[in-house]
Amino acid sequence: MGTSAPAKPSISTEERRALYEDMVLSRVFETEAERQYKAANIGGYCHLSSGQEATMVGVIHALAPEDLLVTGYRCHGFALARGMSPEAAMAELFGRSEGCAHGRGGSMHLLDVGRGFYGGWGIVAGQLPIATGLALALVRQGRHGAVLCELGDGAVNMGAWHEALNLAALWDLPVVFLVVNNGYGMGTAVDRASAVPELHQRAAAFGMPGERVDGDDLDVVYEAAERALTAAREERRPSVLETMTYRYRGHSVADAGLAYRSKAEIGERQARDPIVRVRERLRADGVGDDELDAIDTRADERVAAAVEFAAAGEQPPVDRLAYGMHALGSDEQFERMRPGSAFGEQELVFEAGLGV
Repeated sequence: MGTSAPAKPSISTEERRALYEDMVLSRVFETEAERQYKAANIGGYCHLSSGQEATMVGVIHALAPEDLLVTGYRCHGFALARGMSPEAAMAELFGRSEGCAHGRGGSMHLLDVGRGFYGGWGIVAGQLPIATGLALALVRQGRHGAVLCELGDGAVNMGAWHEALNLAALWDLPVVFLVVNNGYGMGTAVDRASAVPELHQRAAAFGMPGERVDGDDLDVVYEAAERALTAAREERRPSVLETMTYRYRGHSVADAGLAYRSKAEIGERQARDPIVRVRERLRADGVGDDELDAIDTRADERVAAAVEFAAAGEQPPVDRLAYGMHALGSDEQFERMRPGSAFGEQELVFEAGLGV
């Protein structure tokens, strides 16, 4: 009996090289974001996704240009993979006018509407109704495309999860709910918070398919996301995709991540680092270490340039911080609130020494 030809890989070597660069860029960006946060150059909250690169880059690779993306607040890597420049992202973290949200959104609210990225959302599960509404808009407007809605494992226990998935199933909306299961909702393990810890199984309650995959395997993530998004686009079939991954850092930069998990646990997961796995695959495919090292160096240089760009940026004018918060045409109605207060103040003033 003759042997059949090996199946063509779903990701070519050229594509894998580019995806490796995206993964490394995300890791370097997050490492630098933590450093800049601790240097007090970044304010507010800052949630890092180091360790989750295969999931982020894999699902974004499956998105078509006409598809839309909505995420939670752990959104830096998704934004970069979708094509946002490191300069626009870092400037936003620094709160500069040159940032992707003009310095008004910060770490949790990156967005790039021109690339179909409708934002990171800071409220847990707050993005789910938004994503379902975007999917309805695609249908009503007769547009071809799907919505990818990213959420964390903690969001599946919120009421918005049930409401959004129920409507998506009832109205056959083209949306894929991506549950990035990194094992912990803040500091609580999934099996301590969810009666059904295999979260993809919850899709059955809404009559939609659900699938769980290794979120640290770039190929597996891409193939699963491609299937789900194609079904959403072509058949208007919503679904749940659960990717099992891990975050190396704490829930946020303010969390050491060691009160609820051990260093041994973290080390065990780092031994299966998704970036190392992709690098090893590229080496097996004939890509040399010199080329891979050059990619690593280029990521370092791009992030360093992004920090320099952000540090040189301008602070948004304080008296314009409330602009853009209300719908077009409602200026007169909200004129008294324009300085940022509903209590009649005419200007925003920050006292010296109190900080901004």
